Amino acid sequence: MVHNTKVSKRSRGRPQVRPDEETRQLIIAAARDEFHASGYAGASMGRVAHRAGVSTKTMYRLIPTKAELFQSVVSNRISRFILEIDEEHLDALPTEEALEHILISYGTLTLDEETPATLRLVYAECERFPEIASAFFERAIRRTTQTMERWMKRQCDRGRIEIDEPSVAVGMLRGMMIMEPQRALMFGERAPPSRSEIAKRARYCARLFLDGCRPRRTPSRTS
Repeated sequence: MVHNTKVSKRSRGRPQVRPDEETRQLIIAAARDEFHASGYAGASMGRVAHRAGVSTKTMYRLIPTKAELFQSVVSNRISRFILEIDEEHLDALPTEEALEHILISYGTLTLDEETPATLRLVYAECERFPEIASAFFERAIRRTTQTMERWMKRQCDRGRIEIDEPSVAVGMLRGMMIMEPQRALMFGERAPPSRSEIAKRARYCARLFLDGCRPRRTPSRTS
């Protein structure tokens, strides 16, 4: 007796294609390592593709130039800071606690090994490649400044602090938080601070700053 049985064949189909955004993130991570290892002038687009495990054709399709690659590295890093500074969450916190949160996020961003390495690259090569200085200023310095300035303006509007020029105050606050430890990092005088060290400095800076700009109360007149 013969039984006719159907043998179902598994469809091989096409291999799953990795989403472009995932590939882009691999390229950006590889570019960061390549820039830090070789500098901007010495960085090779071919080596970036090799580090990322993608074809040069794919890389050039997603990020076609070295300048755009550097911009993407800077923007990707700053975006993490922007995401941590959620305006709705900050506005629900007391002013001092919100400012501490901002400064901890900013300190975590700027006081690790990666930011000083990027700064050294920009300082060393910006005369030959002014586009990297422009990219760093616009995508790192300006974006973080604007984010902090918006929060500060909202506190002024609500009468929680009094500041005539928020943009100037933000520059002073940034310097107070990171200038000395970051300079020591760049000169190789110290290791990156721990999370607890950053939090302690953030609390101290927030208190110093707010004690200098809380609303001044006019003394009551005695008859």
